Amino acid sequence: MLSFAVLMIFASSLVFFIAGRAKAVQSVNGAYATLHSRPSYHGMYSSLWALLVGMLLLLVVSVVWSNLNDRVLMGAVLDAAPDISKIDAELVLSDAKSIAQGNIASKTDALRSTLAQQASAIEGQRLWGSVIISILGALFAGLLTNRQIDRDFRARNRSEKLVTGVLMVCAIIAILTTIGIVLSLIFETLRFFNQIEWQWWKFLFGTTWSPLSGVHDGVLDADKVGAAPLFVGTFMITIIAMIVAVPIGLFAAIYLSDFASPRVRLWAKPMLEILAGIPTVVYGFFAAITVAPYIRGFGESIGLSVASESALAAGVVMGIMIIPFISSLSDDVINAVPQSLRDGSYGLGATKAETIRQVVLPAALPGIVSAILLGVSRAVGETMIVVMAAGQGANLTANPLEAVTTVTVQIVMLITGDTEASTAAGPAFTLGFTLFCVTLGLNVIALKVVRKYREQYD
Repeated sequence: MLSFAVLMIFASSLVFFIAGRAKAVQSVNGAYATLHSRPSYHGMYSSLWALLVGMLLLLVVSVVWSNLNDRVLMGAVLDAAPDISKIDAELVLSDAKSIAQGNIASKTDALRSTLAQQASAIEGQRLWGSVIISILGALFAGLLTNRQIDRDFRARNRSEKLVTGVLMVCAIIAILTTIGIVLSLIFETLRFFNQIEWQWWKFLFGTTWSPLSGVHDGVLDADKVGAAPLFVGTFMITIIAMIVAVPIGLFAAIYLSDFASPRVRLWAKPMLEILAGIPTVVYGFFAAITVAPYIRGFGESIGLSVASESALAAGVVMGIMIIPFISSLSDDVINAVPQSLRDGSYGLGATKAETIRQVVLPAALPGIVSAILLGVSRAVGETMIVVMAAGQGANLTANPLEAVTTVTVQIVMLITGDTEASTAAGPAFTLGFTLFCVTLGLNVIALKVVRKYREQYD
């Protein structure tokens, strides 16, 4: 139903574009030179208003009406069962909605069935009401703006202002979303530290990570929220991945950009970039089934004790996954270095290897640093490979042949477990905020490096 409304809004927008353009031409009897703006701007102005008003009404009316329906249904639940708790009431409401949509509910009884019928009826009203109001709003906006069209109407100026306003709103939404994410991380982190009586050093440097087992009457045990094993595991796997990805990716980029023939480059670069399209679960399966047993067998053959799940296996496979990010971006950056720099180096008698080492790579360093930073961010945020190849236990060790875990894996385990959300949210959000601070610091360092060498080679 909502897709029908969107289709009708776009159709009315197209109709008003054609009608506005035709009216502009008709107002001057085809003498375009006497119009203040081109006919297409007149049509665009009317079309944009119809589209924006229709979509905005569809979004606002649908959301507000849905909230009102939820309040009505919740009131019906409380009227039928006055002593029910808030969590149970929300569960009943969720089951009723599932039954109304034809999905499977956790439980079915008379109350849920009655609520499902009521939910189905008011949901139909919401859908039809949203569709009708949004379409009527689009038609009204289009007709109103179409009446303003004449020879002296400044359609171009108003259309450009309207588009500028839309772009500004999109930028503001992006900024507010970022601010909202950061504030949510900060508030939950502060609440978590308040639960452990502001013993932040135990979180950062503690060696025992078992936050859910240390909950007593809603209070966390500060001695069981030591995240040092998670930080060490994340750091170890990231370092291993970058040791694999950076040399291979960078050398591959240098070869493709300066040494490979056009024919070799034509098939080699797409083959490298195919690695970026492989799902991470496939990499994790490959690490668990192929790489980890091979590493364990090889280690045992030379007398080493290797765990079935190890940081080395996860790091190596993660490095293979990151290779296309570094190689592709570095290749583009190296190719963007002006040919004049190369020619000047050759003119001074330098070889191709010397030119690449002393001229091309320093000039391309800002882009290469950005590519490496992207790879680091990809490694730090990876979850599936670590779960399948490195394990889930918080083990504080510097041995890459042992099982470790990372920050992202523990966040997923906390959020997706059966524990109450209010209890698991604190440790999970605090881990997320710590990871955010680390990546922010890496970004600041990278920006300083980029700025330094960009000024040198501009």
